[in-house]
Amino acid sequence: MVTTSRDPSVRLRLFAKELCLLLPGARRMNRGHAELGALVAACRGAGVTDLVLLSETRGRPDGLCLCHLPHGPTAHFTLSGAVLRQEVGGLGGAPLAAPHLLLLRLDSALGRRVGTILKHLFPVPRPDTRRVVTFANEDDVILVRNHVYRRRGRKVELEEVGPRFQLRPYLIRLGTLDQGDAADVEWRWHPYTATAHKRHLLAAPTPAP
Repeated sequence: MVTTSRDPSVRLRLFAKELCLLLPGARRMNRGHAELGALVAACRGAGVTDLVLLSETRGRPDGLCLCHLPHGPTAHFTLSGAVLRQEVGGLGGAPLAAPHLLLLRLDSALGRRVGTILKHLFPVPRPDTRRVVTFANEDDVILVRNHVYRRRGRKVELEEVGPRFQLRPYLIRLGTLDQGDAADVEWRWHPYTATAHKRHLLAAPTPAP
């Protein structure tokens, strides 16, 4: 289930709609004035497996919260560089089949954990699926891309269909979204420590030559 913060802008509503095209089987729910507790309870009652909450600042999508149901965990990400499908300029209608997933350079312990949280949004694809969703780590920013491909003889044509955006994790809690600060913190980003600028959190360190 995909929903937004209260009183969303037109662009955030469009982005939520396109995120549903990226995630097979996802549906969009109007937030209205519902509290977080009511949202999570409604999703549990309907048998929803994941709740995605999008937020914005001045009409610009800048936050994504992913809550696995019924017990968690809940991962919080900053979101940047959101580009809608019509702005990407790809195909008019992307296939809704479950895609193959590429998790690139998410090979540290934290990277694997974040990759596991993300990949469980997607069902197992059919072998003949022509869609690929990529989560590529670049300096602890996860680039999210959605492509379709076609075979023409010996050639393979790859085309981006969108939406396109970047994610950066900053908090993982072991509980659900409605538990808030009562849920235990599994991991939190500490940008102000003395070594923060030297570390790559999502990728395993490169061995010295």
